[in-house]
Amino acid sequence: MFASINGMAVDSFTSRPVQVEVDISNGLPGLEIVGLAATAVKEARDRVRSALKNSGYPFPLQRITVNLAPADLRKEGSGLDLPIALGILAAMNELDTSALEKFVFAGELSLEGQLRPIPGVLSIALHLRNTPFSLVIPPANLSEARLVDDLISESAVSLAELVQILKKEQSFSVSPANVISPPTETVHADWSDIRGQAQTKRGLEIAAAGGHNLIMVGPPGSGKTLLARAFAGILPPLTREESLDVTQLYSLAGILHEAGSLVTVRPFRNPHHTVTVAGMIGGGQKIKAGELSLANHGVLFLDEMPEFSRSVLEALRQPLEDRKLTLIRLRERIEFPTRVSLIAAMNPCPCGNFGDNGRECSCTPQQVHLYRSRVSGPLLDRFDLQLEVPRLSYDELKNGESPETSDSVRHRVIKAREIQWQRFSCCRTNAEMTGRETQAFCELDPAGESLFKKIFDKSLFSARAHDRILRVARTIADMAGSEIIRVEHLAESLQFRALDKLN
Repeated sequence: MFASINGMAVDSFTSRPVQVEVDISNGLPGLEIVGLAATAVKEARDRVRSALKNSGYPFPLQRITVNLAPADLRKEGSGLDLPIALGILAAMNELDTSALEKFVFAGELSLEGQLRPIPGVLSIALHLRNTPFSLVIPPANLSEARLVDDLISESAVSLAELVQILKKEQSFSVSPANVISPPTETVHADWSDIRGQAQTKRGLEIAAAGGHNLIMVGPPGSGKTLLARAFAGILPPLTREESLDVTQLYSLAGILHEAGSLVTVRPFRNPHHTVTVAGMIGGGQKIKAGELSLANHGVLFLDEMPEFSRSVLEALRQPLEDRKLTLIRLRERIEFPTRVSLIAAMNPCPCGNFGDNGRECSCTPQQVHLYRSRVSGPLLDRFDLQLEVPRLSYDELKNGESPETSDSVRHRVIKAREIQWQRFSCCRTNAEMTGRETQAFCELDPAGESLFKKIFDKSLFSARAHDRILRVARTIADMAGSEIIRVEHLAESLQFRALDKLN
């Protein structure tokens, strides 16, 4: 007696189809699960046996072999409990296999036969959309699955109820729970709350408009952290697809506030400088997303950047360039998205007073050099904008005017991004341009070419810095509503290279 059931296995960031094959034959009674099953999957033997008995079905006193195909894919978690139980029932002729072909089943079984929720259901639903299959999952996961509109998702409370539905003795009747969306996260500061720092705020607006990475250098108390937190408030709202991407990652990571609620605000991740490489980019025995991937479509803020370990900072270089992160382990190859805006802050020296006209620096030139060298030149090249943030004077702190709010700045940012979306025919930004696109869309006028040639040879910019300067200039031109990059746009872009001047 043989049966085959459609299941799904969640593998870190991806979901993969699994064919659950069940064969019942004469021999010593027992249930054997093969197909590179992890411990949680092998423990399904006891859960399935008890669930079947407590649901009113006999457990066959024969040799039962369950094969999870493909056999070379490692299966994790308890989501295969339900298809294994249904496969055994189908092999016993309790169910017609033709009634199961159009469904994909995923869910954990309790010992009494109830369907319990599993993580990663949104990832499964996204994998199955635009396919002829319908998804059957536990009731607690139904709201999350129905975030994917172009997929039919159904549920049943128990195994016994599901069997009756599949026999057409009753129909699916479970409705998704009323999900109370978590309160919208508010930014820590409004643009109008920040006094002074006009040049820095201009740089942050350009970074938001073009999706550029930015680093701020200034003494303690100059407002770098406050500016970074306010930066999140001027970013455009998430699109529907971006919300699904973020929600999927949060669901897999187990940090979704409420199952079935869609994340509608851009992530803001602010890891402590003691974070490990695995904590930053992901990894571990069972590969999980790190802070970099959890900030996808949002902001990754590195405060006191030189205090992070060298290995953590260097691990960021390739993902920031490629906008994706590929982790390769012994049996796994996982790709995480890393479309983030990296905002970093650092002091100019260990004491923080180097270059501050009002305070005397107590560091030696060697100490200053060693402190700055903690952030390598190749990593600094990944920052499109490099800003000096000066200490505020008393008058600027008390009387500095900040008439603009985050809403008004966000409106300009959205307008500039709409120009970029039309240019690339998708939701991409100037910061994501390829080298060929940079040549096509960032052409300078003769005056700009002459200026750039003089400064480029004098400052010894790298080829990467050359392209990033042009992309920032393209963003400035977009914000000004100009189809061409004028010399004033290039000149402003060149001003945002503070660390090149310091070095």
